[in-house]
Amino acid sequence: MTDPTNLRRRGILASLRASFLTGLVVVLPIGLTIYFVWTLIGWIDGWILPLIPSAYQPEALVQDIFGPDANFPVRGVGVLVFLVFTVIIGWMAKGLFGRSVIRWGEDMVDRMPIVRSVYGGIKQVAETFFNKKEQSFDKVCLVEFPRPGSYALGFLSTRPKGELATRLAALGPDMSAVFVGLTPFTSGMLLFVPTKDLTILDMKIDDAAKLIVSGGLVYPIPKEPIS
Repeated sequence: MTDPTNLRRRGILASLRASFLTGLVVVLPIGLTIYFVWTLIGWIDGWILPLIPSAYQPEALVQDIFGPDANFPVRGVGVLVFLVFTVIIGWMAKGLFGRSVIRWGEDMVDRMPIVRSVYGGIKQVAETFFNKKEQSFDKVCLVEFPRPGSYALGFLSTRPKGELATRLAALGPDMSAVFVGLTPFTSGMLLFVPTKDLTILDMKIDDAAKLIVSGGLVYPIPKEPIS
């Protein structure tokens, strides 16, 4: 005969376990997001604050406002300085004088063999991701990879240009550049695939990235039909 006390105890434990898992699903994303943002702000502050004069350091300003005994950490000043500085540089770069200075600086960099390669690569990546004139990735697609009969999520990149465009055109059909990210998106590879072999999806870029990062655990939430 089953003991009612044991059944009640198991029911309470099962309820506590379910509540704990539900709470974990809620708390874990929030906690990790706060931790990531807090760490990122601290990392930027660590780079920017040493460049600020000591009289304008956050601790010095706090003591000037609240008295010499005030001593509590202040984060985000370096981020604010970085944002303001970046906006000013961007505004100056749009003008004739700014473009002239940038052109002069790039001419100097072109004379340095190792620095030239590093700067060129970083600049190209930055322009690809942040330049609004040309999107970093256009659409999400399914590409047959790594063998026939299996498919991977890919991101349509920019159209092949220059020598690649000429060489690929000589090989036959219209080709598209597809970036295939590998879980957990720490690496990937660039493929040039016949456009006719691609299956274009309506999935958003962010949703596809989440699906790859999660290893197939986080699927896009379908929109509810409008009644």
